[in-house]
Formats: sequence, structure tokens, C-alpha cells
Amino acid sequence: MAANNRSDHGSDENTRLYNPYQNYEVPINKSQYLYKLPTSPEFLFTEESLRQRRSWGENLTFYTGTAYLGGSVAGASVGVITGVKSFESGDTTKLKINRILNSSGQTGRTWGNRIGIIGLVYAGIESGVVAVTDRDDVWTSVVAGLGTGAVCRAARGVRSAAVAGALGGLAAGAVVAGKQIVKRYVPI
Repeated sequence: MAANNRSDHGSDENTRLYNPYQNYEVPINKSQYLYKLPTSPEFLFTEESLRQRRSWGENLTFYTGTAYLGGSVAGASVGVITGVKSFESGDTTKLKINRILNSSGQTGRTWGNRIGIIGLVYAGIESGVVAVTDRDDVWTSVVAGLGTGAVCRAARGVRSAAVAGALGGLAAGAVVAGKQIVKRYVPI
């Protein structure tokens, strides 16, 4: 792997030259220790290189974590507004701050837990659908949204589960379509 002659340094455009001693002041011939490292990720099996998707565990962690974080921030924002509305005349500054902190903490925690569970269910259903159908496309997300809405409202009856499932499928489809539009038209 070490490139000892200068003639083959530019022979492969998928590699880059690396000298492990470039930042050290050591008295060695630095051109002798150039290594060709790949510029693309390396995979142990070819099946891994064909799959451009997170694993089910990464998927579960990502969706649950982002849903919990988003729900906590939104709930804390609502809690701040609720805390400000609960001010009474004659409250000291310490009491006002206490009301805001208590309200935002309680509401943020509640919203974070509820929306985090929705993210958990969505990730589980999406990973299950991908495992069964062995494909990951827009319809996988829509089916996961349908299932999530139906599961989260199943205790309230069939009609409520059907409506929530339809809304969940529409929301998932809208998010995926919005993601595709942003990828296409927003230069990042």
C-alpha cells in the first residue's frame, strides 16, 4: 500500500495520498511513507455498499430522539406562554420566573414524551415495512405514517384510528415530498 515511487501517485483518482508523518518534525524521508487511502467509504460486504439507508437501530434512535427533542422544545415554548398568562398582580419577579420555569418544564416534558412515542412507533413500523418489502421509497414512509396514526388512536375506536391513519399517511407523504423538493431546488 505504500507508494515508493512517484510515478503511480496520480494513477487512481479514487484515492488520496496520506503521509502519517506530515505534522511531525522527524528526520525521515517523507516521500517514502505516502499511502494511498480511498476517498469513498469502505464496506466489508458488497450488500452494504448497495444499501444507502440507516439500520433499524439507527433509524429508531434518530426518529425517537428528534421527535422527543422537537416535542420538548415546542412544549417548552407553549409552557412559557402558559406561564406568562398565569401571572397574577402582585407577583414578584422570582415568582414569575418560577411560574414560567415550572410551566415550561412540565409542558415540555409532556409534549416530548408524547411526540417521542409517535417517533418510536413510526420508526418501528417503517423499519418493519422495509424489512418485509426490502425496498425503501416514498410509499414506505406513507405506510409507516398510516400505521402510526392508526396505532396511536386505536384505543379511541375504529373511526378515530382510520382518520388518524389517513392524516398520518398524508403527513408522512407531505414530509417526504417536501424533502424531495428541498433536495431538488435548494442548493446546499
